[in-house]
Amino acid sequence: MSAQDHFETLPAGRRNWAVAAIHGEADRLRALHRRLAERIQVGENLVYLGNFLGRGNAVADTIEELLVFRRALLARPGAEYDDIVYLRGSQEEMWHKLLQIQFAPNPGEVLEWMMEQGVAPTMAAYGGTVEEARSAANGGALVMTKWTSSLRAAMRAADGHTMLMSVLRRAAFTEDKALLFVHAGIDATRPLSEQHDSFWWGGEDFDNIEAPYGGFRRVVRGFDRRHRGLEVKAATATVDGACGFGGPLLAACFDADGELVDTIEA
Repeated sequence: MSAQDHFETLPAGRRNWAVAAIHGEADRLRALHRRLAERIQVGENLVYLGNFLGRGNAVADTIEELLVFRRALLARPGAEYDDIVYLRGSQEEMWHKLLQIQFAPNPGEVLEWMMEQGVAPTMAAYGGTVEEARSAANGGALVMTKWTSSLRAAMRAADGHTMLMSVLRRAAFTEDKALLFVHAGIDATRPLSEQHDSFWWGGEDFDNIEAPYGGFRRVVRGFDRRHRGLEVKAATATVDGACGFGGPLLAACFDADGELVDTIEA
């Protein structure tokens, strides 16, 4: 993937819907989609802010629902492919790394850390178990390679799942820099091209961003480790109702100037 493929540029002058971290809560996503379908119009942007995977027990169903809703929106007259963007969240980043875990110098430790972060339900969605994972980690690189290959094969067998994972972006922004969409945070001291892991693990200082970052009027994120709900400040917005942690799934709509104009909770 080239550097330019890391980011998605969205048309300016539109309303922009942002969906918070889902964490495998397919029922909540279906309920949110039903309400969203009544409000989103052709010519509006839709950004999923990452963490579709992990935590909840319906990861595969969540991906299926994302694909079904995408097809429904694109079937509307005048709809365009670039209207819908999916960001890579920390769960998707972990899944990507898990499928290459045989190359890690300490795969057992990495695996245990990933399971603490909630990757086990994603493994289960593609036929893996915690017991098999630990056994493979203890069996060496060849055994780990065989195990990760089985996960890849199961994902490929699920129509559209691998395709969706292949189009994830690290961030998205409107052409006029009204809005920058990220997963968990940014390092405000670095330019967008040098954020690296900050998109997934750099949310600690997000609350301290008080001025527009990089010329963007507002930065919108979809995962807050403290899950404080919808919070809009002068230069930032957080959309995280704790879906996957016992709370609702949220979506927020921002107008062309980056101002909050609508919300949905499911």
